Amino acid sequence: MTPPATPSLPSPYLPRRAARSLFVPLRGLRYHVMVWGDPSMVTPETPPLVLVHGWMDVGASFQFVVDALDALGEAGGPPRYVIAPDWRGFGRTAAAPGTDTYWFPDYLGDLDALLCSPGLGLQALPPIDLVGHSMGGNVVMMYAGIRPERIRRLVNLEGFGLPQSTPDQAPRRYAQWLDQLREPAEMRDYDSLDAVAARLMKNNPLLRPDFADWLAPHWSARNAAGRWAILGDPAHKHVNPALYRKEEVLACWTRITAPVLWVEGDQTDVSKWWGNRYPRADFEERLAVVPRLVRHLLSPCGHMLHHDQPDALAALVAGHLGSQPGYTT
Repeated sequence: MTPPATPSLPSPYLPRRAARSLFVPLRGLRYHVMVWGDPSMVTPETPPLVLVHGWMDVGASFQFVVDALDALGEAGGPPRYVIAPDWRGFGRTAAAPGTDTYWFPDYLGDLDALLCSPGLGLQALPPIDLVGHSMGGNVVMMYAGIRPERIRRLVNLEGFGLPQSTPDQAPRRYAQWLDQLREPAEMRDYDSLDAVAARLMKNNPLLRPDFADWLAPHWSARNAAGRWAILGDPAHKHVNPALYRKEEVLACWTRITAPVLWVEGDQTDVSKWWGNRYPRADFEERLAVVPRLVRHLLSPCGHMLHHDQPDALAALVAGHLGSQPGYTT
């Protein structure tokens, strides 16, 4: 009797373009940065490309897009000098000692310091191309309005911002924050990398198994108990006591001078995050203040665009980075 065939396992993901892992001093922290290439690749037409991730993500998460950009050759152009940091308290960038709350302005400060870092060779280079996903998309939009002279091209991947807040929400928000500080947050850990990969695919049904397997050791590390813990400071789960000030954000957005590419997925459902507190019409009004904007929708695609559609996303990004000014809403 012929034994049943053993199911074939998917081939492991093999990066097309290998990254280097560096640590650079930034604002008193030892910042971890993934780097593809070096400053010798930089020209006025191909400035550094900086990719910043979202909440509970890591810089290595952009590997699939970097590989897709390399395959495209950006319409026949040379490879780019690409940099993707792990934000403070994510990945291999440790939190500052004693951190129990994360403040949005620190991300702006960290990005500004990164772009002046001698360790990355960025301080004397031309304006950069900047891409941000989710939380990172919110950071890059504000930064591009605060330091418009530093940004040549900008890409926002579903950095929607947050629901409008009002001053009367402050007492309850502060009380919630104080209550959370009494009981430190915790992160779940897993018994194996396979379990981490399974959790990533549960969170995102569109994630390919080979992508999940590759991401698992970048998203997690063994803890003292020998289990695999997600590389994110549990304090990120604490509510921020500072209210989101829409007017301040839009004041920054109106000062963006770089052409902006906005990309979102057709399966993203923001009501899962905010219910009816942030209607789509509100977001459309916000995006309308951006002076030079083009928009694209990827399908099938959810919030993790750089995982769900890396090839299509890379094609959009490459076109935007290589195109001429003159975008309109």
